[in-house]
Amino acid sequence: MLTAIRNFAKSWVAAVLIGLLIVSFAVFGINDVFQGNVRDAVIQAGDRVVSAADFRREFDAQKRRIEQQAGQPVPIELAVERGFDKQVLQLMASREAFAALLSKIGLKPSDKLVVDEIAKIPAFFDPVSGRFDKTAYERQLAEGGFTTDQFEQMARDDIAGQMALTGIVAGVRAPRAMSALNALYGLENRDVAFFSVGPGSVEAPAPPTEAQLQAFMRENAAQLTRPEFRILTVVRFSPALTGGAVAIDEAELKKRYEFRKDTLSTPETRTVVQIPAKDAATAQQVAARLQRGEDPAAVAKSIGVDLITYDNRPQTAIPDRGVAAAAFRMQAGQVAPVQSELGAQVVKVVSVTPGRVVTLEEARPALEAEMRRDAAVEKVLALTNAYEEAHTAGGTLAEAAQKAGVPTMTLGPVSQAGRDQQNQPVAGLNQKLMETAFALPAGGESDLVEVGEGEYFAVRVERVIPPSLPPLDAALRAELTRVWTGRETLRRMQTRADALAERIRKGEAIDAVAASTGAQVRRVTGLSRQSAGQNRELSRELLGQAFAVRPGEAFTARDVQFALLVGKLEAVRPGDPAMIAQITEFGRDQMTMELFRELEESARAAARRSMKVKIDETRARAALGLETTETPAGKAAGKAQGTPK
Repeated sequence: MLTAIRNFAKSWVAAVLIGLLIVSFAVFGINDVFQGNVRDAVIQAGDRVVSAADFRREFDAQKRRIEQQAGQPVPIELAVERGFDKQVLQLMASREAFAALLSKIGLKPSDKLVVDEIAKIPAFFDPVSGRFDKTAYERQLAEGGFTTDQFEQMARDDIAGQMALTGIVAGVRAPRAMSALNALYGLENRDVAFFSVGPGSVEAPAPPTEAQLQAFMRENAAQLTRPEFRILTVVRFSPALTGGAVAIDEAELKKRYEFRKDTLSTPETRTVVQIPAKDAATAQQVAARLQRGEDPAAVAKSIGVDLITYDNRPQTAIPDRGVAAAAFRMQAGQVAPVQSELGAQVVKVVSVTPGRVVTLEEARPALEAEMRRDAAVEKVLALTNAYEEAHTAGGTLAEAAQKAGVPTMTLGPVSQAGRDQQNQPVAGLNQKLMETAFALPAGGESDLVEVGEGEYFAVRVERVIPPSLPPLDAALRAELTRVWTGRETLRRMQTRADALAERIRKGEAIDAVAASTGAQVRRVTGLSRQSAGQNRELSRELLGQAFAVRPGEAFTARDVQFALLVGKLEAVRPGDPAMIAQITEFGRDQMTMELFRELEESARAAARRSMKVKIDETRARAALGLETTETPAGKAAGKAQGTPK
């Protein structure tokens, strides 16, 4: 939006603030800190290095986010073809450069601040105690592929970045003049007149010749070419496919029930308040006051301590074992002084919620299902071992599967996107299977690949069908003829519309020009940028032209239907003054936020220039498992790169 406003009236505010920011960097001194090259570095920014593994982890995380939004897997090759890898590289380069610059100028959060901020993240809380759990913290980091040092460095960078950006924009507010220009720009009213030039106003083109159809097909080869297809033989090992009934051993069932009874049952919980006391005498006094019905919080405050409350918690959730044991011996409403590991305490049981023990018969369905799953997983393990022994001994995929007693299935032709030659999704596929299959040559066979949930597969590429144009059969011929005819008709309509618009430019009235073609002029008044988007009857192209041309200027635009419009901007008027004043005040905060964003982008761009960021796209491709060619151009990818244009 700021770019559009600058086209309407230039602003000096952002330039001055950004200039001050660059000067501040110069004062601190920013020199080239590259003293050599790190072998595994995909990105270097000052003393900061992003390894190939770091880049792959970030790429995979960003790709998973895109896949969740799209609701389908995205092959790595397709993501790279669309430039997604370069987007991730640039994002990481800017982030690392900014962090390196902040560290260089001495902006470093203390270790205590970093630890305190991490301890506030709910994902790392123990669900029972509701407090930070170091074990859960380390486990979740490991599952995400992070070490604690890596995560804490990320937290440190984020805190430093927030502190720096807060300092940069502190006290900054967009001038009222900028907001007023925005209001004037958005509420400006325009009156436009136009008439239609449809297919009936031009001579219909003759059907295309064979040569014209062939040329049209070659012209659109990129859109018409079918992707590479492959015919696959797949062997799958899955607990769901093992089949057969599993006999349940009653003794084993009872043994499992006894082992799992505590976790299956609901434990007794209690609401308990605890007041620490400095000695036994004080504890007796506090207990007496609680027994008289005084408020526990008030009693604790009167002796200068904090009240400790456990709300509906099991015994295991009370860390002081002496307090826990005493609280779970007492009755609801009872008060007693307790001598625990931490000294004298006073405990009051506010309420008791009885637990419930799940019986064997209640747990039987779930335990039997669990035992069947375990048996199926064991069977899958035995089948995969038999398959691998046969395959390692030299048997083909089909021979090894037959020896293991597992059926194979033939899939395809199928594209890497998991679709058949009619562009319909093929059932029974997953992203890992397609990535594996399309990484093999014709005749190639994979090893066993784990999918998860106890499932495995192996795949053989029986045949590769290269990308090709479809045959020019009757159906394709009819479709190409329809599209070609529409294109030729549109060209003729455009030629006629341009000629009619030229007559208006030379001075003829738009009503007279429209009448000469048998069309009627339609007029729309009071269009504004604020309201134009709500008009569903006018095409986006017409609205765009109406706000792009000068008063009195003629133009052409596509209509909502298959037709062209010849139009003229008849008048431009300022908006309602009262509304302009209102938008000026309301829009100032929004303009300030956009100014903040531009300042942040400029700060990160300055950091990239100052730290002389180096990006090695060849190593990045290798990190993704893609082919790389070490050419002079490829080597040049490792040179310093600034902000992308």
